[in-house]
Amino acid sequence: MNPLIVRQLLIDLDTPFALRWNGGDAFASAFMNALSLSFPAGEQFFLDSVREGLKQLPADQQALFKDEVKGFIGQEATHRRLHTLYNRHLLDQGMVNHWEQRALKRIAILKEMDIRHSVAATAANEHYTAVFAHWLLSNEWFFNLAEPRLQTLWLWHASEESEHRSTAFDLYLALDGNEEWRLRWMRRVTWFFLTDLLRQTVNNLWHDGSLFKLSTWSSAWRHLFAQGGLFRESFGLWRDYFKPGFHPSQHPDLLSKQWLQQHLDAFTPVAQAA
Repeated sequence: MNPLIVRQLLIDLDTPFALRWNGGDAFASAFMNALSLSFPAGEQFFLDSVREGLKQLPADQQALFKDEVKGFIGQEATHRRLHTLYNRHLLDQGMVNHWEQRALKRIAILKEMDIRHSVAATAANEHYTAVFAHWLLSNEWFFNLAEPRLQTLWLWHASEESEHRSTAFDLYLALDGNEEWRLRWMRRVTWFFLTDLLRQTVNNLWHDGSLFKLSTWSSAWRHLFAQGGLFRESFGLWRDYFKPGFHPSQHPDLLSKQWLQQHLDAFTPVAQAA
């Protein structure tokens, strides 16, 4: 299994930041802010699902997964904590977290089902975050004019998402999760993730007062659909999940390793979560 290092990020998230922290671009900032608003509830669900899934394995398999799951939980718990701090600044400036409210309702339903459903949903979400992470690490120009501390936060988060992209997937297979449900949960997660992301981004722009500005939607087109845009560049990586025999390790994580190695001064390793 893959060893996962838990890192303490050395940035200041106590000092407030502007809503348009990403170079003054309303859309580029609101889009990332929408993602952040989903993380505390989402990351908690992911680590709860993986922790409970581990308990369902036979003792010999638990031993194989134990250290990697500890690292996964530690990384996700750190993401949750830092994005909770980040989100406080958004809420203080009038943003409303509608995404979290919807997600918590769905999570409550999932927790009444076989744990493999939660682990499959986690694996699907982790594929999304890994694909998005790859785009961010491949296109650091997206943050060229961003606040340096927030650029560091997002690229560190992206690197760790790439690093632990296989954990939930491997656990699902170890739990004898079948291919039908793996693919079904990816289709469901795709629908919920994209619609929630769009709705929260639009809501952020509404509160920011920039929803109906041409510059906002010009930026959306440029960053999502134009040459080099997120959706245009990432479609193939997303689609790979539906291929027979797919495994997240088939997607390289060289950019993640490079960023972490080149920014050792941005974090310090800490003990893994128990």
